[in-house]
Amino acid sequence: MHSLAEYIWIDGASPTKKLRSKARVIETGDGDVTLDAFPDWGFDGSSTWQAGGSDSDCTLRPVLFTPDPFRGEGNHLVLCEVLNSDGTPHESNTRARLRAVLDAGAADHDPWFGIEQEYTLFAGRDPFGWPKDGFPAPQGPFYCGVGADEVYGRPMIEAHTRRCIQAGIMIYGINAEVMPCQWEFQIGHRGFANESSDPVNISDHLWMARWLLYRTGEEYKISAKLHPKPVPGDWNGAGAHTNFSTREMRNPETGRAAIDAAIDRLSKKHDEHIAVYGADLDQRLTGLHETCHIGEFKSGVADRGASIRIPRDVAKAGYGYLEDRRPAANMDPYEVCARMLRTVLDIDA
Repeated sequence: MHSLAEYIWIDGASPTKKLRSKARVIETGDGDVTLDAFPDWGFDGSSTWQAGGSDSDCTLRPVLFTPDPFRGEGNHLVLCEVLNSDGTPHESNTRARLRAVLDAGAADHDPWFGIEQEYTLFAGRDPFGWPKDGFPAPQGPFYCGVGADEVYGRPMIEAHTRRCIQAGIMIYGINAEVMPCQWEFQIGHRGFANESSDPVNISDHLWMARWLLYRTGEEYKISAKLHPKPVPGDWNGAGAHTNFSTREMRNPETGRAAIDAAIDRLSKKHDEHIAVYGADLDQRLTGLHETCHIGEFKSGVADRGASIRIPRDVAKAGYGYLEDRRPAANMDPYEVCARMLRTVLDIDA
């Protein structure tokens, strides 16, 4: 059987990587489809900031595939790593670097991640749904709001969520955010007993959910932006709060001690984390709008103005996870997860 496979990869743009994709016809046969059905494929790295024009060939190696909710039954979306022509990971391939951290000992601690992806809708250069002249009402009624005067873009968000579900993406929630035309979806393990919450899998699913978001926006003529401060002034920025735990943190006997030890180590590596937590992060981490200032590290129970928040139910139970509130919406999840593991587990890789 012939079908279409959309090969998706992360380019070498700086300071914020972008998604690319192209489709090819493949022969999948009549049985169950496996990853082996999708061969490596070349592309022009000189057009994606991943090679020079005199030696431009790069390779796409499939690492994950899902049903394609746009083209329908029998077609697939295929996430790929980027390799050099000799088969080694490209320097932009942060997924390979995350795998190296896991192989260096992080995997022994069974780390789980969940990521809350905020984003902002735009129609051209304007925030979607905002008045042509002036501004909406001040923030307050928009978070988890209902009604045409408080929520903008819901049809697109509902379509994106359905397509994530159809593709088997580990999406477990959506909500309108504090700034009007800003939304959030969450990627994580809740409700997915057969899926792994390891950092590579979670990061893969986040990148795929982002691609589905942009692709859905094409149909609505709406652009989803990940800039951490999309509208200057007295408006919330956009983050990617990262929830993290190890086996020790989830253990009722060792949990709170392990969480406190993790926070202590994070406090000593604040600058190293900020360096890989997304471009223009200083515009978001101002100490206002539910953030801690970029130059300060602070932790607290249920404190959304902290760098690291311990959820109230975790504090009561004495075990569970922590939330790193510093990453920007435009962060690379492979980099964020790798940095978290290096710091908390003292991994040198």
